[in-house]
Amino acid sequence: MKIFTIILSVIALGLIIFNFTQVNFDAPFEGDSIIAIITILASLCVIVMMAILRTSKRIEEKVKGRK
Repeated sequence: MKIFTIILSVIALGLIIFNFTQVNFDAPFEGDSIIAIITILASLCVIVMMAILRTSKRIEEKVKGRK
């Protein structure tokens, strides 16, 4: 599970970098730039969710270790 979350986070980071290059900063909310911005936000959400999942798995392991 840890490797899976790391791989998804790396893919999301790659998408952020790629889409950042696609944004037209003169008109960021027109045409393909808005699609790139939406994809950047979605990728950021994936990174946050993977961090939450990793944290919850660590907590779960510690709770199981106490029993």
